[in-house]
Amino acid sequence: MYSSKSPTINLHGETRDTVVYILNDFIKDNVKLGIPYVGVIHGYSSTILKQKVHELLKKNPQVDSFKVDLFNPGLTIVKLKIS
Repeated sequence: MYSSKSPTINLHGETRDTVVYILNDFIKDNVKLGIPYVGVIHGYSSTILKQKVHELLKKNPQVDSFKVDLFNPGLTIVKLKIS
């Protein structure tokens, strides 16, 4: 379960191109550490970054599922596949 102590990455100010590398490395590192839930802060003022993040999460084989946080639409909660 995701909590405020779960690892979170803040992507404010990043471009669509840099997000690809940053997000994939963040996911890979947390899978290696065995952490099942992480947070991705993409902001909610512009949907461009959010759309790119969700596109990448859909394609990543290490991602089990994801959803936008109910109380903070600028945060996506990601469940990782931990073996």
